Amino acid sequence: MGTQNPSAPPRAHVRVAGNKHPNRTPRTGGLQHDNTRHTTRFVVIGNHLAQHPELSLLAIGLGTHLQSLPKGAPADIKTLAARFPEGATRIAAALRELEAHGYLRRERVRTSSGRIVTRTISCNQPAAVRQRTEQPCRESTPSAPRKQPARKALPAVPRPAYSGPGLLQAATDLLADLRRHDSRLLLSASDTAHLAPGAAAWLEREATPAAVRHALTADLPPEGLRRPAALLAHRLADRLPPVPPARPRPDAPPPARDPLQTCDGCERAFRAPAPGRCRDCRTDDQEAA
Repeated sequence: MGTQNPSAPPRAHVRVAGNKHPNRTPRTGGLQHDNTRHTTRFVVIGNHLAQHPELSLLAIGLGTHLQSLPKGAPADIKTLAARFPEGATRIAAALRELEAHGYLRRERVRTSSGRIVTRTISCNQPAAVRQRTEQPCRESTPSAPRKQPARKALPAVPRPAYSGPGLLQAATDLLADLRRHDSRLLLSASDTAHLAPGAAAWLEREATPAAVRHALTADLPPEGLRRPAALLAHRLADRLPPVPPARPRPDAPPPARDPLQTCDGCERAFRAPAPGRCRDCRTDDQEAA
């Protein structure tokens, strides 16, 4: 037979929600809302401004008014004092409150005509602005400097047999003048110093400055030159002219000639370093033998 436990409750107790508790009187006072959704002419205001714990009611209202104004509307103290009955002193204090909490910024900028004006900037979310401005500071922590890749050395250039200061200076002037013929051939001082011996080797081999300039600037690629000095170094070495043939000096004495001798056989005069027989007599003697 089944018997019931007299100590067990007849049914479990159910917890009643606070507002639905039978012994609780519903709240009838306090703020109530009768809202209609805006479709035109409205502005979104965050509770961080509308319920700001430190701003005065005047600053909250003025911040709301500034956020509702269109871009370019006047927002100086004189204009706001003419719009509201609080007066310039109280409005200026409210603007300082908004500026201290980041809802307002004032910047002095120079216009295209040269005048300096004050620009008022209303910010609807100061926390987001602070986050944007603080982000670069966190990223700009000092880090190990990046190693720049070593620049590839320029190709070798020819060297003159005798490099006097005048020859190197003429070669340097020739290279520095290339930019007047092609603006892309603007060389640095170090590149010019590297290329000068190569141009001097051309001048030493009797190449005229015009010929050297033509060899370096003719038929350049139409696209941009990544490193003009490398191209010029290649041309100086690849197109180097040969050494010109030796020429007698105009003031050099004529070559020495053998003195005149009298042939011992036919007494005919001939040139030889020492007395003896001429070539014809030497030939007759060989045939007779």
